[in-house]
Amino acid sequence: MLKKNLSALVFSCLAALSAAVFAAEPVTSQPASVDASQSAVAVEVARINLNTADVSALESGLVGIGKVKAQAIVDHRTANGPFASVDELLEVKGIGAATLEKNRDRLSVN
Repeated sequence: MLKKNLSALVFSCLAALSAAVFAAEPVTSQPASVDASQSAVAVEVARINLNTADVSALESGLVGIGKVKAQAIVDHRTANGPFASVDELLEVKGIGAATLEKNRDRLSVN
């Protein structure tokens, strides 16, 4: 009789515990609250000076600029003097508005 009662008690406890485990909401880890200044990762890209950069610097530092276009930039600078603004890059043959916009944050004339 004791064995039967003990078995019934153990079974009842296990049933109650398993129901409690399955009824509980799963625990999800919440990311720690992050300051807006900490969450924004500022990646500073080294700017390339159009008035001092050589062909290899232009080619390696700019998107969509190969050796030929880099040489065209240097040739334009040699023929016409220093660039007064980044927008003057549009005067170089083979450089369009899309290429300029892709590289605007990488360029300077100072």
